[in-house]
Amino acid sequence: MKSKKKLLEKSRLYAIIDKKTCGLNSAVDLLNKIKNKGVEIVQYRDKDSGKETILKTAFALKKIIANTNCLFIMNDYLDIAKISDADGIHLGQDDISIDIARRILGRDKIIGVSCHSLTQAKKAQREGADYISIGPIFATPTKPKIPPVGLNLIKDIKDNIKVPFFAIGGINKNNIKEILSYGIKRVAVCRAVCQGNYGNDPIRIR
Repeated sequence: MKSKKKLLEKSRLYAIIDKKTCGLNSAVDLLNKIKNKGVEIVQYRDKDSGKETILKTAFALKKIIANTNCLFIMNDYLDIAKISDADGIHLGQDDISIDIARRILGRDKIIGVSCHSLTQAKKAQREGADYISIGPIFATPTKPKIPPVGLNLIKDIKDNIKVPFFAIGGINKNNIKEILSYGIKRVAVCRAVCQGNYGNDPIRIR
């Protein structure tokens, strides 16, 4: 298997399996459906379940993509990322610092950060983030309290950010061409995976 950082560089499609967004859909069943549909990074996010349940699911998801070139990222929970030997962790603006995450997980693990402005993106890059997500590009119920940043921010991000960045927020098969027309190379999707018919109608990036 190639190094995690090299796989990150080559990745284009990032799927977020969010427990709340998936509703009654099983995270394990969902990953089995999409694992061969162009997804190169999978993040598991669960804000509601107990830690034991989340850990069991993390182990199950990681096992599905073991021995593949698909990366597994844990959202927020540093302890679960460590115990499950996830490929990395994704942090929000109010989570622990990149420095602490790096000390605990090690240099070879991937650390991503959610950013909503150029200032936040520059800060994350300066502090050692391996990638950032920038958004929400469009309004999305997944992040109801954060106003959409729009596509115009992308030019500033491209001009100032050297680490890989993923556009996120309300992206689906109906607007993906508009997203790509701005020169965006990487996108992250949640509802399009958790609630859509993704297994039969995947988003095309390349």
